[in-house]
Amino acid sequence: QVQLVESGGGLVQAGGSLRLSCAASGRTFSGYAMAWFRQAPGKEREFVAWTSWSGGRTYYTDSVKGRFTISRDNAKNTVYLQMNSLKPEDTAVYYCASSSGGTYYLGRNYDYWGQGTQVTVSS
Repeated sequence: QVQLVESGGGLVQAGGSLRLSCAASGRTFSGYAMAWFRQAPGKEREFVAWTSWSGGRTYYTDSVKGRFTISRDNAKNTVYLQMNSLKPEDTAVYYCASSSGGTYYLGRNYDYWGQGTQVTVSS
C-alpha cells in the first residue's frame, strides 16, 4: 500500500513563501511521476505541477509558472513544491499524488493521493 503524507502548509501573507513536502512510502518512489493538485473552497480540484520520475521534466499550470517550483529527492522518497510570491488566490488544500500514467494534468490518472495540507494566503 502506498502512503503519501504532505506537510509544510500554513498561513502566510501575500508575497510570502512556503515549501510543501510529500513523503512517500510503500513502493519504488523513483519509478513514478508525481504531481501537486489543489482544491479551493467551492471549486473543483485543479492541477498545479508535475515532475517526471527523474525530476528532469516538469510542467506547471499557467497561474503558478515562475512562482512555484516542483522538485523531488528520490533518495528521500520526497517531492517538494516551493511556492514563492504567494497570492490570496493560491489559498487551497494542496495534495500530492502518484501517477499511474497518462495525461499529467488529469486527476483520474493518479492512483494514490495524500490527505492534503492547507495553504492560506492573507491579503
